[in-house]
Amino acid sequence: MSLLTLLTVMLATGTALAQERDRLDDRGELLGWEGVGRLDLGTGSCTGTLIARNLVLTAAHCVVDDASGRVLPISKMRFHAGYTHGQTAASRRISKVVVADGYQTAQKASLTQKVRTDLALLRLERDIYSTEAEPFKVHTHPVNANSVTLVSYGRGRNDSLQRESGCRHKQTYRGGVMTFDCDVTFGSSGAPVFTRVDGRLRILSVISMMSQGPDDKEAIGMTLPDVVDAMKREMRNDAARAPVTAGAKRVKVGQRSGGGARFVKPGG
Repeated sequence: MSLLTLLTVMLATGTALAQERDRLDDRGELLGWEGVGRLDLGTGSCTGTLIARNLVLTAAHCVVDDASGRVLPISKMRFHAGYTHGQTAASRRISKVVVADGYQTAQKASLTQKVRTDLALLRLERDIYSTEAEPFKVHTHPVNANSVTLVSYGRGRNDSLQRESGCRHKQTYRGGVMTFDCDVTFGSSGAPVFTRVDGRLRILSVISMMSQGPDDKEAIGMTLPDVVDAMKREMRNDAARAPVTAGAKRVKVGQRSGGGARFVKPGG
């Protein structure tokens, strides 16, 4: 049975845990979540997460232009940590973008390959300090989480973060594709899915796309450690990367697509 068929079956039969959705509309509610921010791209925006003082993790299809197959101009990119209603804990320009290896061939690859490589690492022009926002660590151990938390921006709520707790990690497939019953929407691309380890939040996955079933929809992401480690190594090498080929037609700017959580223009 194919992954797409499995997804259809799961969407039709899955049951969700009790879920709570909170809008983080002021600085008090945002406390501890400032490392999640809005990534503005000039043509739209996605969600990104600080994983080091100068590194932001997001989905590759957020930063690659679908028409040209090239990384969007970094001169127009801005990361706004903890952005809420025009205020931000810190704002930084982007100095370098590394896209996961293999993403350039994902257009003709399987769904597993498309999702697994849908990651990008962005280096900030200047560090974000602990007085502004704390980075989150990537979960590196075997997945045993059931309840997870999604923190994201999205269509109709692009001016503040939404925290959805109590959604469920449903399945991890061979190849590293993960599915969740979190309530994603267009613009949730790049959003982090968190699990708790010894009371501390760790990034379990990043939202790549969503699948719509007859009675429910499902968030789809990937396992992170190997791909993130490889991008970090390339970032350290500081080598020029060849132009990538778009591997996520589902998020073409300004075009509705059936598979992905597409960009949302600033202001909703």
